[in-house]
Amino acid sequence: MKFLHTMIRVNNLDESIKFYCDVLGMKLLRKSEYPSGKFTLAFVGYGDEGDNTVVELTYNWDTHLYDLGNAFGHLALGVDDIYKTCDELRARGAKIVREPGPMAHGSTPHRIHRGPKRLQDRISGSHPAYAARVIL
Repeated sequence: MKFLHTMIRVNNLDESIKFYCDVLGMKLLRKSEYPSGKFTLAFVGYGDEGDNTVVELTYNWDTHLYDLGNAFGHLALGVDDIYKTCDELRARGAKIVREPGPMAHGSTPHRIHRGPKRLQDRISGSHPAYAARVIL
């Protein structure tokens, strides 16, 4: 068994692709429109879908607003240097809400920044298993 992708419904597909690609450095792997279903799928990631887990961005043409809810937690991305990553994300337009430092109830440095439509994203670093991680 292999984890292929996670799907996120988005309000604005172009804005979301720009965030994942221009800010987080992912690549648009493929994009397909489904007129009979009135939706578009865009897959973004750091490498080929055959070898990597990716993010599926789903844009439903007739839905213009989603309730963010409180059930979804985050996506985690590994980085080598949390401090450098925060600087690079800031330079690409991400708003860093807290500068790198220890997380609450632990010692893993992490940060929180904002993605498209004010979704809260968390950037973490110095995790022993990942060296650092970015949590979206």
